Amino acid sequence: MVSARTAGTHTFNVLDYGALGDGHSLDTEALNKTVESCASAGGGQVLLPPGRYPSGTIRLRSHVTLFLSAGAVLLGTTNLAAYQQPQIPEFMPEAKWGKWHRALLVGENLEDVAIVGPGLIDGQKVYDPTGEEHMRGPHTIALVGCRGVTMRDFSIVDSANYAIFFQVSDNVEIRGVSITGGWDGVHFRGAPGHPCRNVDIIGCRFYTGDDSIAGRYWDSVVISGCILNSSCNGLRVIGPAQGLLVEHCLFYGPGRRPHRSGGRTNMLAGIILQPGAWDHTEGPLDQVVMADNTMNNVAAPITLWTKPGNPVGRVTVSGLNATGVYRSALSVESWGDAAITNVVVRNASIEFEGGGTEEQGRKSVHGPGVDPRPLPAWGVYARNVQQLTLEDVRLSLVQADHRPVVRAEEVDQLTLDNVRFTHVAGVEPLAKTNVTQLILRDTSLSMP
Repeated sequence: MVSARTAGTHTFNVLDYGALGDGHSLDTEALNKTVESCASAGGGQVLLPPGRYPSGTIRLRSHVTLFLSAGAVLLGTTNLAAYQQPQIPEFMPEAKWGKWHRALLVGENLEDVAIVGPGLIDGQKVYDPTGEEHMRGPHTIALVGCRGVTMRDFSIVDSANYAIFFQVSDNVEIRGVSITGGWDGVHFRGAPGHPCRNVDIIGCRFYTGDDSIAGRYWDSVVISGCILNSSCNGLRVIGPAQGLLVEHCLFYGPGRRPHRSGGRTNMLAGIILQPGAWDHTEGPLDQVVMADNTMNNVAAPITLWTKPGNPVGRVTVSGLNATGVYRSALSVESWGDAAITNVVVRNASIEFEGGGTEEQGRKSVHGPGVDPRPLPAWGVYARNVQQLTLEDVRLSLVQADHRPVVRAEEVDQLTLDNVRFTHVAGVEPLAKTNVTQLILRDTSLSMP
């Protein structure tokens, strides 16, 4: 069987099947005919030469590579009736969303499928007044139940909903892709017992109005070497995830493209892990590593919240450099039926804007919503945690802040090892409630 990722001798040019690429004529039929011919021949490459190809839904097939040449632009038609949706498995709660799943490129239960490029896919902001938020239209790419997916080197602009959306799909590589505008950049979801497994997002660039990367029910996911610029969150995990590595990424705001429904451009969290925040989910968040990441002008650097049904095991933050944090401390909070097991923050430097008051430092904390909120500490806030370790951590202020640096509530073991922070006269740096064991190593809580 011919592999889509290596096929080079079996090339099917869309111009030979009636596509015009003139930017005006609808090429949907010709593009689908080319894909079908390629699949019937055992697989190969569907070539889009330079040109502009308006189209409705294109159905991808197994063992087929869609190649977008330099100068080739695939245009989402403004005719909403020309879009189709994949069939979502009944075991997924998303199945009831119906036409919400529509997309320009659709793949169902495929294997060995690729979209590569240096070309462009333009979603053309196809608004739908009957869609979500009275504006969202079709996604750009929607895949369901696929195995062995490669997306490389192309660009997506102005998606009418998510740019890349896949569900219950495994062995997915997204490399060197640039996504500008739209809502979420890459959003992927599994389901209980059916996580998305072995997903790599490498060297991609996101300039999104909503979350750059988001989703839930993940297993063995690597996000590496990416640029994440957003008018929402950089990375948002809204359900279980195991074996997540986020490394060598740049997160920065404000967003180059505005949030579609709110119009704002300020970036929220760099990374927010919030299983169960949007709706109830079941399963653990465990073996999460965030290493050597850089953040600038974010509301919060790392936010970790959990709710009932989502136990948290080990989470490690290493080598974080964050500046211009303007709203929330780094937070580690369990609002579920079990304490967070073990969180380590090591070799981190975080600069906060400051400006908090004594009154804000005395306020009680209520359960979280969906976005980072102000907290009664400016550096680190912890609630219901078994072990929290801060090792070789620097916490600094741009302007004075009269809240504690660290507030810990219901923590079994709090370790501060070589922690340095900006002292503010008259402010006790550590506020603790029901901290069973406090371990200080090369850390002074007294004024210098």
